[in-house]
Amino acid sequence: MLYVVPTPIGNLEDITLRALRILREAKIVLAEDTRTSRKLLDHYQITTPLRAFHAFNEHAVVEKIADELAAGADMALVSDAGTPGISDPGFLLVRACVRRGVKVECLPGPTAFVPALVASGLPCDTFHFEGFLPHKKGRQTRLRWLAELPHTFVLYESPHRLVRCLDELAAVCGPDRPACVARELSKLHEEVKTAPLNALHAHFTAKEVKGEIVVVVGGKP
Repeated sequence: MLYVVPTPIGNLEDITLRALRILREAKIVLAEDTRTSRKLLDHYQITTPLRAFHAFNEHAVVEKIADELAAGADMALVSDAGTPGISDPGFLLVRACVRRGVKVECLPGPTAFVPALVASGLPCDTFHFEGFLPHKKGRQTRLRWLAELPHTFVLYESPHRLVRCLDELAAVCGPDRPACVARELSKLHEEVKTAPLNALHAHFTAKEVKGEIVVVVGGKP
């Protein structure tokens, strides 16, 4: 069995009792960053061994891990924060397990874009989740495509690229398009600011930006 276990995106209280039980009972916890996951496990006094599974080694180890699971091992897959498989390499292991007939059980739990979307006040009955944009090749083409969507779309962005991203969005969507930037969700310095794109650009240009970023943009009128 492979258990896909969401972990807190900030506040360590945002984990379920079931997730804690699975992390204790699993033979191995597969972690995006073992140092980050060790802090979580130590906080809850969980001693299950950790093994690295991240973007730099997943192609080399995914088949080996899937073989171990097929042979009867129970493992838990976690990311640094949120639900594995959402904008991280976890889906590769899930796909390998599905192909082998290994049972995969995904627990419900935290992911950053859902609270950002809901707290934005923008329509969320229908939305498009884009994740991270390409850094260079294809970025402008993708931005122009997103700008034409009739419904809300959601991006992940790094702090040092946020101002550039807002500038690019204002250029393709128009400066008055409503949007929201959610930063440091569930943490001490959480900030959720909804405003036109030009106002968001001015706001975040005038300050030092830190933390995990979610950008939510309203659809084309």
